[in-house]
Amino acid sequence: MTDRRGLLIILSSPSGAGKSTLAGRLRDWDPSIVFSVSATTRPPRPGEIDGTHYRFTSETDFKAQVAAGDMLEHAHVFGNFYGSPRGPVQEAIDAGQDVLFDIDWQGAQQIRNSALGQNTLSIFLLPPSIVELRRRLETRGQDDGATIARRMQKSWDEISHWDGYDFVLVNDDLDATEAHLKTVVTATRLRRSQQPGLTEHVRALQTEFEDMT
Repeated sequence: MTDRRGLLIILSSPSGAGKSTLAGRLRDWDPSIVFSVSATTRPPRPGEIDGTHYRFTSETDFKAQVAAGDMLEHAHVFGNFYGSPRGPVQEAIDAGQDVLFDIDWQGAQQIRNSALGQNTLSIFLLPPSIVELRRRLETRGQDDGATIARRMQKSWDEISHWDGYDFVLVNDDLDATEAHLKTVVTATRLRRSQQPGLTEHVRALQTEFEDMT
């Protein structure tokens, strides 16, 4: 039996393509998968807990972490900085634990180009059609018409980067897409780069073979 290195599982999609639902189902299937807790320079909102919802930090400390290479990815959004600290993720994957990232294509690209890039599994979710994507946004009843229009405009920017991912799943049937997602994760966990103990195991086999000859 060989040890397994954890995966950085990146899940991206336009709003309304089912990303949050599938992320939840993935964690229900394997509760050992943890969400990456982002760092942010914005102040906590009522009910938010430091280290659970976000890692709240000052702009000075955030920029220092970026300069030191301690952020896997980061972005400036509406006047605040957001990013994924490298330390907790490194500890998790070294312990064989998978970390799930709910980020856009820019964050995904930064992580793939980071020091932990070889441990990433990136998956993009496509809607079956633009009409269906809009219907899903309208059906969930969370946004007004103007907000839906903005989300639809942004969705094409997200979709245009589909070819930068390891796997692309068309979410036309939620249960089928869930099954495909589990298959992708299971197979990638067995990738040679995720099994650091393989070399030692093969050497042991070689020694055993030589002892027998």
